Amino acid sequence: MRLLRDRRAEFERAGVRPFAVSRDSSWSHRAWKQTLGIDVPLLSDWNGALMRQFGAAQTWRWMEGVPARRAFLVGKDGTVLESWRYDDAEVPDFDVLLAAARESQG
Repeated sequence: MRLLRDRRAEFERAGVRPFAVSRDSSWSHRAWKQTLGIDVPLLSDWNGALMRQFGAAQTWRWMEGVPARRAFLVGKDGTVLESWRYDDAEVPDFDVLLAAARESQG
């Protein structure tokens, strides 16, 4: 999240409005943002509807409906232009994400 915060201006110049989604509550997000100094919007998908809609639900050990770590590039019309999946400990390659964002702008 800190890397996304630090590179937010680059994404915005590429025409992308970055944000993050988790199943945590908005109260948890508020505390997390303050603790880490994050200014990227965090959206709460508390019931997992968005996770399921984007195909990001997975089974982990015995638990179903656990969100997979994903990054999506969504066009202005709501179409998913690109999708990436990451291991839990893996940091997204922001250069790849930025290149895809710039390419989508023409």
